[in-house]
Amino acid sequence: MIKLSKIAGITLVEMLIGVVVSSIMIAAMYTSYTVINNSYSKVTDVAAISRSGNDIISMMMRDIRMAGFKYYYGYNAENEAKPFNERIPRQDNLNFVAGDTVSTKEHSHAPIVIYRNRLNYKEDTGTEPSGYQRPDGGDDAKHPDKPGRPAQCCDRIHIVYGDFIESDAQPYKKYRITYYAKPLKRNGDEYYGVFRSQEAWVHNPDDAPNYGKWTTVENECSGDCYKGELVREYLTDMSFVAFGKYGEVINADPEANPDKIFDIRSVDVTMTFRSPSKQGFFTKSGGNRIIKSLGRKASTFTDKFFRDTVFVTIHTRNIGGFF
Repeated sequence: MIKLSKIAGITLVEMLIGVVVSSIMIAAMYTSYTVINNSYSKVTDVAAISRSGNDIISMMMRDIRMAGFKYYYGYNAENEAKPFNERIPRQDNLNFVAGDTVSTKEHSHAPIVIYRNRLNYKEDTGTEPSGYQRPDGGDDAKHPDKPGRPAQCCDRIHIVYGDFIESDAQPYKKYRITYYAKPLKRNGDEYYGVFRSQEAWVHNPDDAPNYGKWTTVENECSGDCYKGELVREYLTDMSFVAFGKYGEVINADPEANPDKIFDIRSVDVTMTFRSPSKQGFFTKSGGNRIIKSLGRKASTFTDKFFRDTVFVTIHTRNIGGFF
């Protein structure tokens, strides 16, 4: 018979010591996981901000470099052999609208037009993208009492260039690309989104001068245009400044500055994006963080969001004469 006193076991004290040691190990593992997870979230958010900035800057760079481009069909033996009324003109025969008066500004064909501190655009449908809302007072560019919103935002730019589609009734095309900011709200979070629209100039050469119009109606522009579409969100600020060949700042407004609008040789672009998440950047609100843009008063933030600014100079290649 085996005596119970000879059986090995674990005492209560030993069990308590094991529980304490296990708790310390679990707490250490959880702390390490939290630190690593926060670091990962921070790196992911920073990468997302950088990617957002670089992607949209690449898109703008392509469009701004096209500003002022004019397509020439030139001499073509097959085309010249056709009856006169069936020939494609050797060069663009679209009427030019200077946009240098109040009545013509809306139809301006100036290669680059910049509006300072201007939200929204007339081609916007007035409805928000799926899943978004329009913030209270969303049409107002000044929100000094709302955290995370600058006192002023943002600039709007119009870019006009030509193209050619031989099979179309209007072979010479002219498009106007517009980048603008619009306030958005999703899940209680308010910020700006970058939108892009593309309009086509519709004009019958047999009509009276300046009879044409910019349009986004699909059956009028052969499906080559669209109203504002959301390109990037979590925008803090967007600014554009045009420069001439001697480095002078040019007011890119055809009504206010019609003699200089074709002297633009480069456009400086700054875009500031913020993180989509408050986690992993600042442990508490407070501490002024200043964001500066081109030609605009610096904005000060005290919230938990991380912000990053992208700056680039884009040279125009097709501006320099009457468009």
